[in-house]
Amino acid sequence: MSIAGLLPQLEVVRKDFPILERTLAGGMPLVYLDSANTSQKPQCVIDTMVDHLERHNANVARAMHQLGAESSEAFEAARDKVASFIGAPSRDEVIFTKNASEALNLVANTLAWARGDLALGEGDVVVTTEMEHHSNIVPWQLLTQRTGATLRWFGLTEDGHLDLSDIDELITERTKLVTLTWVSNMLGTINPVAAITRRAHEVGALVVVDASQAAPQLPIDLAAMPVEERPDLLAFTGHKVVGPTGIGVLWGSRAVLDELPPFLGGGEMIATVAMERSTYAGIPHKFEAGTPPIVEAVGLGAAVDYLSDLGMQHVHAHEQAITAYALEGLATVPGLTVLGPLDAAQRGGAISFEIEGVHPHDVAQVLDSRGVAVRAGHHCAKPAHARFGVQSSTRMSSYLYTTPGEIDALVEALEYTRSYFRLGDS
Repeated sequence: MSIAGLLPQLEVVRKDFPILERTLAGGMPLVYLDSANTSQKPQCVIDTMVDHLERHNANVARAMHQLGAESSEAFEAARDKVASFIGAPSRDEVIFTKNASEALNLVANTLAWARGDLALGEGDVVVTTEMEHHSNIVPWQLLTQRTGATLRWFGLTEDGHLDLSDIDELITERTKLVTLTWVSNMLGTINPVAAITRRAHEVGALVVVDASQAAPQLPIDLAAMPVEERPDLLAFTGHKVVGPTGIGVLWGSRAVLDELPPFLGGGEMIATVAMERSTYAGIPHKFEAGTPPIVEAVGLGAAVDYLSDLGMQHVHAHEQAITAYALEGLATVPGLTVLGPLDAAQRGGAISFEIEGVHPHDVAQVLDSRGVAVRAGHHCAKPAHARFGVQSSTRMSSYLYTTPGEIDALVEALEYTRSYFRLGDS
């Protein structure tokens, strides 16, 4: 099996992640294959957050003293780093949230309250896809229920791609918004965001992209995208890009963000407050009410610095190489069926699969006894599972620190699982 394309400094990279040195109960070395759920954190991210708490801890934009200035500077520097990481045309277009789910809900709620050209009502259509994470389905269900708009969606082909055969019937002059995942967290599919965005913009629709699985794996340069192919809003979460939990990102074009009303009311998001009415700050602060996740943002800044130093083109090449290696290895396990594309060039590192005769939860538990950490369940993607007639699946997901040896350990543990449940070779 070929492993060309792996990060040349893979063993050096692994030393940056202290948790990968763990030995689990029973003396088994940790094989961490659950990075689509949450990635592990390099020592530099941990150290940066500890240093901030130990030496610079203060609230931002409220304290007129040195610690307050240092904390504010570190927080805003993190915004600059994230803007650079995704190629945002302006750092003011980067809004910090607590995760991608909150970012998507921010958009859905503010659109429900919007007036003018952004307002939705009866007769309008919101389009999503059948492969979305629940965080990119439920907010739009709530939006359409509140506004009277209609929710429609792209279906899936048998091999786990979006069925675009009816794109012109789904995205029409009635369509006000199209929202989709860039990379599926269940099927691994990399979607044609540019082509779908181009079609949506032709009819004047906004495009919202869930980049929670894309940002960790793909180089993103929004400013370099042709305007007609650039989404209007994009969300991702910090803990999947080797950063901490509790921090997410919403990027939006200034033209859209300026028109959206505030999401939450409170400190920092205002210009003036009187008892009769208030006026609001400009972006990004209009959408960042209250004390923000300061140290989490600082940690995220360190995380995207780390990824940028490695080079996202190298991270992507590694992910494709290790995914190809994993697909080849899984193909040797009798009774195992992969859900989603079988070509590593068309997918990310999350691979969901079934083993005939064994419940996914049982698979995960047996693998855990062998030191292999995977996820089992519906992965917050029940409609996609229903499309393929399954209740749940087992999911392995690699990342920049995954080695071929860990994939070999997974395959060996799956073979042990089959013998544990006394499955034959057919």
